[in-house]
Amino acid sequence: MGKLKVTIEKGPDLFGAWADNVPGIYGEGETVQETKENLLTSIELYKKHNSTVPKELQGEISVEWTFDVQSFLQYYSGIFTKAALERITGVNQKLLGHYASGLKKPRKAQVEKIESALHGFLNDISQVHLA
Repeated sequence: MGKLKVTIEKGPDLFGAWADNVPGIYGEGETVQETKENLLTSIELYKKHNSTVPKELQGEISVEWTFDVQSFLQYYSGIFTKAALERITGVNQKLLGHYASGLKKPRKAQVEKIESALHGFLNDISQVHLA
């Protein structure tokens, strides 16, 4: 099973994605979903048109998506409100709004705080069982 590491970022006009560990795999789109789909198409085209395929693209492929904060906030805005993210991360809604719009970029420590809080929340949720 190959593992592809992909970064997604918001550009001035579109979202862009690229494989960090396999050169030549790219995607773009007006939304994160469209960008993901274009990147997956890029993988298929790469496999079809190259005689040698790196191990990351052989067999079943798992993709590890790394988002910049702006892309993450925009992509998940329909699931997590800024109020919910404030409660989860401890970062106030106004600042989250600035990050989502691209008006401000979070420092590395702030990115780590948000990511750690999200992982903690998801760990808590993964342990829930309903009767």
